[in-house]
Amino acid sequence: MSIIKKQQSLRKIPATVITGFLGSGKTSLIQHLIATANGLQLAFIINEFGDLGVDKELLLGCGIENCSEGDIVELANGCICCTVADDFLPTMQLLLDKPNPPDHIIIETSGLALPKPLLKAFSWPEVSTRATVDGVIAVIDSMAVAEGLFANDPMAVQAQREADGSLDHESPLEELFEEQLQSADIIIYNKAELIPDETWGQIESQVAKHQRSRVKSLRASYGRIDASILLGLGLEAEFDLETRPSHHETSDDHDHEDFDSFIIDLEGDQLEEAFLVRLSTAIDQHDILRVKGFLSIENKPMRLAIQAVGTRIETYFDKYWPQSSERYSKLVVIGIKGLNKKSVMDTLAA
Repeated sequence: MSIIKKQQSLRKIPATVITGFLGSGKTSLIQHLIATANGLQLAFIINEFGDLGVDKELLLGCGIENCSEGDIVELANGCICCTVADDFLPTMQLLLDKPNPPDHIIIETSGLALPKPLLKAFSWPEVSTRATVDGVIAVIDSMAVAEGLFANDPMAVQAQREADGSLDHESPLEELFEEQLQSADIIIYNKAELIPDETWGQIESQVAKHQRSRVKSLRASYGRIDASILLGLGLEAEFDLETRPSHHETSDDHDHEDFDSFIIDLEGDQLEEAFLVRLSTAIDQHDILRVKGFLSIENKPMRLAIQAVGTRIETYFDKYWPQSSERYSKLVVIGIKGLNKKSVMDTLAA
């Protein structure tokens, strides 16, 4: 082995943690990172909340040369911060032990994940000598913050908290939002194209309550921020945990009992407009936070990708169906605990 190769093998591989609430646009951001990586060999760890690998499929459908299946590892066994020892650490070792390890690892967390337990994992012996946290990126759905989608009524909750000094707990959705901001090294206000100029003050003041000092924020549309801006920060965030406050400092235990998720399999090809009407009806009638997945559309050679946050539904045809495989229609539905699965399924399958 040459001297140069030895020096490369001793270098810690940087890892960027991309966190964000439901539907913030993390996958779109990653797709743009791939497109602007300028030859950098990237590997990905994707943490789905649910059993359908939608984010992995979206990355594989990007059509970009250095977006290969062998470098995309999906963790589908639950929230990444709950399964560090069982899932995350073995996955990191798998990537680090490759004959040609990646130049940079991108970790996309579930919208329900707490960032800090993941950062702590980089201090474990299995990882600490070989990888480091280059930085933590928090992606915000700007319109969702403006509409208060991270809590049922965030302004009212905040006002009540400020008026009542005896309160010692917070809305779970608001707490997750705060955890992600408090761990971030860069905050991205995504979907900026949807925000009127007069609304930015409200959004930024809400975020500023939990944004650490000297943390930069950027506005983006469709996650379009180049890799040269977000990668290579060199912050070694695992050694900077004290400046990243958390609601869970005294215990590693936490749960996500305020959420339900399930998968819907639909039979046969769908009529696009009719299905979107049914989906909109289901969202209006139930406590659905997020829907994502793929549909087989009648007389269309490409599959339709669907992503919905609140009442906003986005669709696009992402890639052609392989001739050698069966077409399918599958959706992940995430909602408030107690979501009526049968009623949602009946509405969508009507």
